[in-house]
Amino acid sequence: MEQKLLIIDDDRDIVQMLRDNFELQGYLVFSAENAEQALQELSKQPDLILLDIAMPGIDGITFCKQIRQLLSIPIIFLSAKIEEQDRIRGLMAGGDDYITKPFSIEELNARVIAHLRRQSRQTIEKVYISGKFAVQFMEKKLLFKEQEIKLTKTEFNILEFLCLNRGKVFDKESIYEYIWGFDKEGNSAIISEHIRRIREKCRKYSEQELIETVWGVGYRWIG
Repeated sequence: MEQKLLIIDDDRDIVQMLRDNFELQGYLVFSAENAEQALQELSKQPDLILLDIAMPGIDGITFCKQIRQLLSIPIIFLSAKIEEQDRIRGLMAGGDDYITKPFSIEELNARVIAHLRRQSRQTIEKVYISGKFAVQFMEKKLLFKEQEIKLTKTEFNILEFLCLNRGKVFDKESIYEYIWGFDKEGNSAIISEHIRRIREKCRKYSEQELIETVWGVGYRWIG
């Protein structure tokens, strides 16, 4: 499987140079010019982020702090600032490495390989991000920005099942069997009530829909 890199930098020349370099090496490369665009690109679940510090709007340091609570993937800062204090700020914000501009592309390549190799040896917390929502599978949490949306165990299990099978439509009976098993006696109509509660809780934070009703068929994840 191709490893995915996300480049976040408002300098289009640098982005294009990095994209050409990493695509030649077989990486799948995504890019964003600012924090807002980057947040959307996180839904593609990159394996490593190259993050410029001096971005317009939300700067790289602030953005790193925001996403570090959601993701455990390596983050390498790219910056023209060479002072030791700047490096310290980047690392304290949650960055894994710091390389100054102009940089050697060979050195950057080596650092990316090293971080991806180290990451592959670790148990990574799986997170799915959709807009400003994040599903933390290992911690069994749904977050909006950095705030947890309190779900019951059953509600999270339903949400997790649909999220892990994105795009597929499941009827109430299939979801019920996944949650409680084939031998469980009960009424699958309760699935509709649980999904209604999930939506109600999410709508307190955002109008973005995560679960779609396919009338006459069932439900699917669209987040």
